[in-house]
Amino acid sequence: MALRPQFHRPTLLAATLALCVAASSSPARADRCDDIAKELKNQIDGLKISVNTGNVIYLTHPAAKELSLGCRGRYYSNELYAKTDRKPKPQFFELVASAGAIIFTIPKPDVATGSSRCIKRMGILRGDKVSMRFRRLNMECTRTKTEASIAVTRGKDE
Repeated sequence: MALRPQFHRPTLLAATLALCVAASSSPARADRCDDIAKELKNQIDGLKISVNTGNVIYLTHPAAKELSLGCRGRYYSNELYAKTDRKPKPQFFELVASAGAIIFTIPKPDVATGSSRCIKRMGILRGDKVSMRFRRLNMECTRTKTEASIAVTRGKDE
């Protein structure tokens, strides 16, 4: 007499049904990056979302030539990139401070102070590329003959 495994059909059916219900009832959740972009659009006047390409969302604003929000890179959790004329106007610093405060959830004056220090440090003594750290944010400012840019990131482990 051969031993056959006994499958309990009601138990197997219940387990399969529970698995299907658990998989289908998980709530649809929007990407955190899209949520941040929508929050930026709602809270900053004149800001528009233009293109979403995977991990980078391109934004437009009158105070910046280029503006983008990067999400989940290899070494950072979020990134704000902004480019303007070689001599940035106060509206540019206001835009970077407002966006940085929303993206990194730190006070707006801290982002304003850090970004203005980074851009103003570029010059004859320090060169056209300055990297600095301010309030747990990494800032890298670069400039060419016609443009200046800033990239603000926060590391993955912070």
